Amino acid sequence: MRRVLSVWLPHLAVERWSKSSDFGPDDPVVLTVEGTHGPIIHAVTRAAAERGARAGTRLTDARALDPALVAVPADPAGDAALIERLARWAGRWSPLVEVDGTYALRLDVTGVAHLFGGEWELVADVQTKFAVAGLSTRMAMAPTAAAAWALAHYGNAPATVCGKDAGAKLADLPVAALRLPPEATRTLERLGLKTIGTLAGIERRSLARRFRDADNPVDALDRALGRKPEPLTPVRADRPPRAMLKLEEPATHPEAPSQALERLIPDLVRQLEKRHLGARRISIIGFRVDGSIAVASVATAIPSREPKHLQRLIADKAAALDPGFGFDAFALQADWAESLASAQDSLVEEPSGEREVARLVDRLSVKLGPEKVRRPQPVESHLPERASGWRPALEKVDPTALPAAQRPQRLLDRPEAIDVIYATPEGMPRRFVWRRAVHDIARVEGPERIAPEWWRERSTARLRDYYRVEDQTGCRYWIYREGLVGDGRGGLPAWYMHGLFG
Repeated sequence: MRRVLSVWLPHLAVERWSKSSDFGPDDPVVLTVEGTHGPIIHAVTRAAAERGARAGTRLTDARALDPALVAVPADPAGDAALIERLARWAGRWSPLVEVDGTYALRLDVTGVAHLFGGEWELVADVQTKFAVAGLSTRMAMAPTAAAAWALAHYGNAPATVCGKDAGAKLADLPVAALRLPPEATRTLERLGLKTIGTLAGIERRSLARRFRDADNPVDALDRALGRKPEPLTPVRADRPPRAMLKLEEPATHPEAPSQALERLIPDLVRQLEKRHLGARRISIIGFRVDGSIAVASVATAIPSREPKHLQRLIADKAAALDPGFGFDAFALQADWAESLASAQDSLVEEPSGEREVARLVDRLSVKLGPEKVRRPQPVESHLPERASGWRPALEKVDPTALPAAQRPQRLLDRPEAIDVIYATPEGMPRRFVWRRAVHDIARVEGPERIAPEWWRERSTARLRDYYRVEDQTGCRYWIYREGLVGDGRGGLPAWYMHGLFG
């Protein structure tokens, strides 16, 4: 049985606008578009709706009732672009996704629900993902696209799942749920046919004689009940930028892939520039005459579309491709691309430091292997020895908040025990012995208290008091006291060296 999920985003225009707006939630704001006789209200905030503003009314009429309304120009083009992106993003739930009207999507989820644990679980997952993105939804699943749209827009619940017989749930909905033109809907209401159930009981011939083909409610009713097909037209997925080169004769010499790059890279760079993208991973594909292929790939640390840099990275990989019985075609494809707008780094055409470091990382990764070139990555942890780690330099770095407190430039792999002399058990340190050398403390700052991570540590873990100290020679160290006297988690406090400044 076919299953179609309709996802309606009734407040998309306002929710998209509010993410970049400086207005507060209590401001009565309406989004407007230009109409024939002045601005028309396109969407309203909750505060404006509570004051009586409604979409589709003239702004002058709404302000006559409430002069405090604030009008802001709407952006229908931006909303349409967002819907297109959401349609491609919704491919995680279905291979067939279509933009259905202005603020709706419909997904063919036939045979998909079991992957999510059932139809209700699928609907809940869709609702949750959209909610995380800050978008409210109403949705319905039905055997036909028309029935799913009607239930999503006019049903009683935010989410509805109906079985094979959708007619029973459609019967109580208004005839406007059939998506007829406004004139046809008004005509049916004047005739007393205000619900779909009432309309279904009328003789089909009499309805067909009164309405034209485009306004015929019989066709709309047949589409909702599955008597007439309504195919889905999925959104076109953006193919990755790709350059092709076909050879007149098969090439068997090893230099063929490198020579092909000289023609493929400029074509790929033009496509990247046209789409404002930069390549993060590119692959050269050699198509052999026997139907097999040979592939070589390289990745970059930051998006790039510089021809010389890309040529230098992939040239050695291309030269290593085995031609076999000969190549008759080559392709160069940007498997992974990110947004890269045109920008001028400096007035004197000097390359930026970030790009130079990225180029070095790219070359080292190609020569040594991507797993051998790593970069430090902050980790969310209170304890200093756990607050950093390593990851491949070509991977995307996740933004992580760094601690506001000052940290030493050199952190020991493991804290080393030291002997500290102090006035009282909880007082400032005065002298310590580390690696058989005695250091008299001239200046001290602290303490900075770091509590144990109770969700990772045992119940006997003790808190730490860190001190930044400077000895008589001017050397600065980072030491800490582990535990307090009488904390019930061990004996006397212990002192450790953890890092060095400068």
